[in-house]
Amino acid sequence: MPQPSPGLFDDQAPRPLADRLRPTSLAEVTGQDHLLGPSGPLARMVAARAISSMVLWGPPGTGKTTIARLLAGASDLHFEAVSAIQGGVADLRKVFEAAKGRRITGRGTLLFVDEIHRFNRAQQDAFLPYIEDGTIVLVGATTENPSFELNGAILSRVRVFILNALDAEALRVLLTRAETLMGRPLPLAPEAREALVEMAGGDGRYMLNMAEQIFALAQGEGLGIEDMGQLLQRRMPSHDKAGDGHYDLLSAFHKSLRGSDPHAALYYAARMINAGESPEAVFRRLACAASEDVGMADPQAMVQVMTAWGAFDRIGWPEGRLFLAQAINYVATAPKSNASYMGWNAAMAAAQRSAHVAPPMRILNAPTKLMKEMGRKAGYQYDHDYPDAYAGQQFLPDDLAGAEFYEPNERGFERDVRRRLDYWSGLKAKRNGGT
Repeated sequence: MPQPSPGLFDDQAPRPLADRLRPTSLAEVTGQDHLLGPSGPLARMVAARAISSMVLWGPPGTGKTTIARLLAGASDLHFEAVSAIQGGVADLRKVFEAAKGRRITGRGTLLFVDEIHRFNRAQQDAFLPYIEDGTIVLVGATTENPSFELNGAILSRVRVFILNALDAEALRVLLTRAETLMGRPLPLAPEAREALVEMAGGDGRYMLNMAEQIFALAQGEGLGIEDMGQLLQRRMPSHDKAGDGHYDLLSAFHKSLRGSDPHAALYYAARMINAGESPEAVFRRLACAASEDVGMADPQAMVQVMTAWGAFDRIGWPEGRLFLAQAINYVATAPKSNASYMGWNAAMAAAQRSAHVAPPMRILNAPTKLMKEMGRKAGYQYDHDYPDAYAGQQFLPDDLAGAEFYEPNERGFERDVRRRLDYWSGLKAKRNGGT
């Protein structure tokens, strides 16, 4: 829903340290030099005063909201913010109407949508006409992979920028700024200070919240690591919301599946769940592995994953862990083939080279007399009229005749597919005058 207007006594209300330290210019944003440095894409947009719609993808506490606000200010766009958790289409319509009225007066609107991945596909579609006609510049923020969470129509109209988890140096800069604002040093011994940076896991906001507690509660100077641990309630291990560990564990999990190691796959999945990862994220990666790495060597792998996923959605946790484990073990121990994946890549490359080439006329429908006179469908052979339901026709354009994109291997079910294709290839050669 739209953010409320400032109240009369807002300046007197207490503000968290992280909010008081929010940068007032893009130059003050730490840890995102690849986007905001002199040659960064966002810096170039600001210099050209040409802000385009975008999605900022990265862990929490890395500056997504701050960057959106500063982009609006740097380009003289009115800033509007909505949350996909709290708002709906009705709230968006109000924002769009206000933006249209503002546009008439010559001022644009930057609409910041926090947690944009939480809008469903239909809600995401509501943005499209307003992005296209320039009523709004959309800046979405998400901690989830946009490729999975945003629909293709949105992705085709925005640029995706990845924000990094804040490294140790960037976090130390934030601590120094906090000490300057508070007018005194953080009462931590050097080793405890470094432990605080490590505990933050790349999340600047979380670290500043911990620092604020230390400023408020610490008695004495030079607290050690143990004293700091007693003072703070340290959060459970996290990777999804705290940096690169999320992607590292997903990568280790996927590679363990590909490498046919169920023990490692179960371990990394357990690590992710223990750290607070949603089981849906694990199932998504399982589905990808079932297609990319198992594929037609065992077509049941995808069936097993999707069935287990559906059962998990119906039964829930903790019993759902059984379905997750079964799917992991199935994919990890299945025969492996990336032939479908490689075949698609090869077909895409060929399609890009030959987008102008028409299919053979004989396989095009001819619903009208004129189309028949043009030669469409002339010579088409109905496969079911032939032995083995195979006429041996050429379906690819003449320029691509004989091309083979899918090359099944000799593992699992794909061995039978290979023999089937070889058999049909022989029939085609005979029926077309070959040997």
